[in-house]
Amino acid sequence: MPKDEAVARKEMVSRQIVSRGVSDSRVLAAMRKIPRHLFVPENSVESAYEDEPLPIGCGQTISQPYIVAYMTEVLGLKETDKVLEVGTGSGYQTAVLAEIVREVRTVELISSLSSEARDTLRSLGYNNIKFRLGDGAAGWPEEAPFEAILVTAAPAIVPEALLSQLREGGRLIIPIGTDEQRLILVRRRGDAFAETDLMPVRFVPLVSAAKEAP
Repeated sequence: MPKDEAVARKEMVSRQIVSRGVSDSRVLAAMRKIPRHLFVPENSVESAYEDEPLPIGCGQTISQPYIVAYMTEVLGLKETDKVLEVGTGSGYQTAVLAEIVREVRTVELISSLSSEARDTLRSLGYNNIKFRLGDGAAGWPEEAPFEAILVTAAPAIVPEALLSQLREGGRLIIPIGTDEQRLILVRRRGDAFAETDLMPVRFVPLVSAAKEAP
């Protein structure tokens, strides 16, 4: 690390996250605490706290810190929530969620990423996370319903399975699109789903869900 990693985390939060309007104290505390450099490959450790996504292998990335913080804050999480994450990746977003809510369920399609993330998270003492290897577009029906679902890869359309696994009043945050992507928030009200367009984004594709698109 170019400087003390605790200092690097503090500066990351103040310069990249607070300065852009994220104010949830629980999100900020989580990101000041979690050692992000442990979730990136060794050759990217020097850049672990920079304002950019980083490759983690298998064509996947760890999202830039601001996006992680923003997506987490927008979900309006409560301590008692059970949250589904689609796309475990490095496990960094998983850790942020696990700092805030009671239970996290996370699904990853790529075996090596799931295994590495599991090892990292367990080494850090997280015991409120369950892992699944499989198709993220299918969610985790056996664990549903969820108060919130966070998706870290972009399908062409919102997978119906994820909508069906939201609890009444539940929230889903997901990037949507192929060449051009938008981050959207979906709220469930009975059998209706209200969408709010949040911002343009760039995520890796959620391959299995994209195959379902017309």
